[in-house]
Amino acid sequence: MAKAKTVYACTECGGASPKWQGQCPHCGAWNTLVESLAAPAPTRFESVAGVRSAVTPLASVTAQESERIPTGLSEFDRVLGGGLVAGGVALLGGDPGIGKSTLLLQASAALGATRKTLYVTGEESVEQVALRAQRLGLVQAPIELLAEVQLEAIVAAISGLAPEVVIVDSIQTVYTEALQSAPGSVAQVRECAAQLTRLAKKSGVVIVFVGHVTKEGALAGPRVLEHIVDTVLYFEGDPHSSFRLVRAIKNRFGAANELGVFAMTERGLRGVTNPSALFLSQHGAPVAGSVVTATLEGSRPLLVEVQALVDPVQGGTPRRLAVGLDPQRLALLLAVLHRHGGVDTGGYDVFVNAVGGVRIGEPAGDLAILLAVESSLKNRPLPEKSIVFGEVGLAGEVRPVQRGQERIREAVKLGFTTVFVPAANRPRQAIDGARVIAVQRVDEALAALREL
Repeated sequence: MAKAKTVYACTECGGASPKWQGQCPHCGAWNTLVESLAAPAPTRFESVAGVRSAVTPLASVTAQESERIPTGLSEFDRVLGGGLVAGGVALLGGDPGIGKSTLLLQASAALGATRKTLYVTGEESVEQVALRAQRLGLVQAPIELLAEVQLEAIVAAISGLAPEVVIVDSIQTVYTEALQSAPGSVAQVRECAAQLTRLAKKSGVVIVFVGHVTKEGALAGPRVLEHIVDTVLYFEGDPHSSFRLVRAIKNRFGAANELGVFAMTERGLRGVTNPSALFLSQHGAPVAGSVVTATLEGSRPLLVEVQALVDPVQGGTPRRLAVGLDPQRLALLLAVLHRHGGVDTGGYDVFVNAVGGVRIGEPAGDLAILLAVESSLKNRPLPEKSIVFGEVGLAGEVRPVQRGQERIREAVKLGFTTVFVPAANRPRQAIDGARVIAVQRVDEALAALREL
């Protein structure tokens, strides 16, 4: 009997190599080549439209807005850009047990009231799904269930039932008979996702994949999986906390980097209408080293508390630790604080944390970090109800940030009265209830802080 031919496929890019190598020759990633069986590809490749497309001038194409399909969960709709889109394919990834299946079962129950919905489960039986629905109070939800992992059977069920929305939980469990490799392998995940995506584009059905994640937190499977789908969502949050965050990393039908906030309750996930309150600690009095900043998550201003602890070094090299922030950005800001603010932290350990497990990815929190470090070092808290935002440059200047007016209004709405802003973000008209302190440089901000 002839020995089965094997190839080594990259888990990052999906590229194939005839022999194992430490580095993928296609994308350059290290230790990502995994052995799998090579199978001859049948005639399964076709265009999305099913026929050869003709060359069309752009000016002759009539653009139409895609109709949104609301999921019944306002925070989920926000992340999706207003809802699902007919023919769209979404991928939801997250750690095990964080609530992916719970969220999609709730969304399926709401969608089933107006749209024919099929829930395909490859990891659980229909009885287990029914038990979860019973805990969530969704036993009477009009959802069609299918416990199947074979791609051909799933496609046949979709063709026969003709649903408008299909949930596949999860894509790593689906396999096709056209390939001999095991379910979850690079080839199987790539091929099954591509086949279902082509089905969605031709029939107009909405398909939502559930994806596994690796121990590093990235979506498992080939990187091409994220390129195939239209929307990539990440389910984040501390397993020991009741709050969950759904973040849009890619969205062809809306803005990326949108954020939805949920609270896990006994009756499932509930949208949080005022997420800023989650990331603000409840101090009885102002505390040194605590500063509130206004960050932007997609189109939503979000208030986050930044805490700093500056402590004399206990021998050895001073430590710089950042949680929820870029550690390299922290080292850069400390150098600016020393050079342009005259504050030396060389003999101190500096720890900075963003409260609530949120990540601050934009530079608008730079000024808040510097003032938090200064406050902790001098053991002098900022005035009560103060908020700070602004980007800090290497020359010591405080640079403007986008949508500064909306950040100020969000802060005033939550009761903040003193706002440190870059000079270029100073409101043209006074905002009721807000005292705006506009600064151009780091030393000006430190001087204004000491005068308060």
